[in-house]
Amino acid sequence: MSKITKGSGNVYADLGLADADEMLVKAQLATKISEIIKVRKLTQTQASTLLGISQPKLSNMLRGHLRGISETKMLECLTLLGRDVQIVVKPVSRSRKTGHLSVLFA
Repeated sequence: MSKITKGSGNVYADLGLADADEMLVKAQLATKISEIIKVRKLTQTQASTLLGISQPKLSNMLRGHLRGISETKMLECLTLLGRDVQIVVKPVSRSRKTGHLSVLFA
């Protein structure tokens, strides 16, 4: 019988990647960008022109190849797709000593 281990909620952390929080944030941003492109019925060519990135780079991002694009560029893509983006920095709770990154979509 196989042992089942409950995940942490971050597959990148579960895989032991050093930049797990960053990769999770990028994956969440890419998912939202993809959803908006689909809702707006944009082709990748149309979307890449609107976003100011090459179609191959957009295609890579939408397929989860996230290392070639910065979080800043992804946030810019969201604003170009008609979304407001807020960054909130707050103190950590008393139960934790270090902060963490998270993305909330309204």
